Amino acid sequence: MAHRVFVDGAAGTTGLEILDRLKGRTEFELIELPSDRRKDEAARREALNEADVAILCLPDEAAREAVELIDPAAGTRIVDASSAHRTAEGWCYGFPELIGADRVAQARRVSNPGCYPTGFLALLAPLVRAELLPADWPYTVHAVSGYSGGGKALIERFEASGAPTYRAYGLLMGHKHLGEMQLHAGLEHAPLFSPAVIDTHRGMVTEIPLPLAAMDTGTSPVELHGALEEFYDASPIVRVHPDFDRPDEILLMPDAEPRDDIELFVFPAADGTQVRLLARLDNLGKGASGAAIQNLNLMCGLPETAGLKLPQN
Repeated sequence: MAHRVFVDGAAGTTGLEILDRLKGRTEFELIELPSDRRKDEAARREALNEADVAILCLPDEAAREAVELIDPAAGTRIVDASSAHRTAEGWCYGFPELIGADRVAQARRVSNPGCYPTGFLALLAPLVRAELLPADWPYTVHAVSGYSGGGKALIERFEASGAPTYRAYGLLMGHKHLGEMQLHAGLEHAPLFSPAVIDTHRGMVTEIPLPLAAMDTGTSPVELHGALEEFYDASPIVRVHPDFDRPDEILLMPDAEPRDDIELFVFPAADGTQVRLLARLDNLGKGASGAAIQNLNLMCGLPETAGLKLPQN
């Protein structure tokens, strides 16, 4: 029997990609509203309560309101692609590689990670857990994304201004991803986060510079790389590039195809005193719609990678 799925907010970038991924998959029966009823509360309430799984692709406040429309007796499970519930009690953080696929599979309420936190946490969380890096260090994270990662308002500003080649934002600090990064990496301090968008629609690079000599942990770049390789050894989605496969440059291309994997790199200084940890991913793939599909698969007892766009090795 097919799982009934309703995507609330299907007109946005993430929602459209999710719908496109689900159409044609016989494991799912899509509940869709006509365009003139997508904002009709009664129609949405009915669809939300009819669904086996509701995927919320909404602004934060609207996502909270959608949850309130669901009758607990209906049994509807939720994947929330907004940032409304990423640090909320009673919600499972939908990063299976970090928290365990079984936890996601059994959860009733799953909060999709943010695109920037996905790269940051994939790099840092395993190393802090392994006590190779300290939880009390004031980490810095630099990140650049295709402009689709900035949300509807930033997309509109970016395109209205003639699509500049680079746009730094969040300069007044207090970015909404900080709590998510701090909590799920197990840090004592929120990282100093420097996000920017560039003139390409999709793609993302996240970097964490590590001054190992100043940190005085005794940890070597070889240990960091080995710990990441071991942690993600069984993952079909996260790839840690081996020592012999370090490129001279990391590129984001304007015509990049959608993809749902994430690549991790460890770039050490020759004397081992500094390291640059880098993650490259598709902000609309593993950073958004791909992650939602992965979580949906697990919640429905399906193969984790079904319908995902993964490179062929």
